[in-house]
Amino acid sequence: MKTKTIISAIALTALMTSGVSMADDDIREVRRVSEGLNLISLEQAKAKALQAKPGVIDEVDLENRTFSKGWDYEFEIVDVDGNEWDVYVDAKSGEVRKIERDWF
Repeated sequence: MKTKTIISAIALTALMTSGVSMADDDIREVRRVSEGLNLISLEQAKAKALQAKPGVIDEVDLENRTFSKGWDYEFEIVDVDGNEWDVYVDAKSGEVRKIERDWF
């Protein structure tokens, strides 16, 4: 059975000024995992997510998902109207896998 790995961070206030902001330990861990597994960088994934759904990033996860067969970044983005969206970016290819409205 595969072990599910999740790296998560929430920092809305800092995100509004700098894009993606996480605690230094979280940033190092995301970079360590992404570099070790030959994944695209957090910065590259962020650019793809914001291109697909403009707004402010509220949260980001790097996760090995068994349903999609691989690593992806999940971004929670708040758009100009205050709607929340989940944008999934394939961490290998940079392809936007899915965009869905977060209703809760």
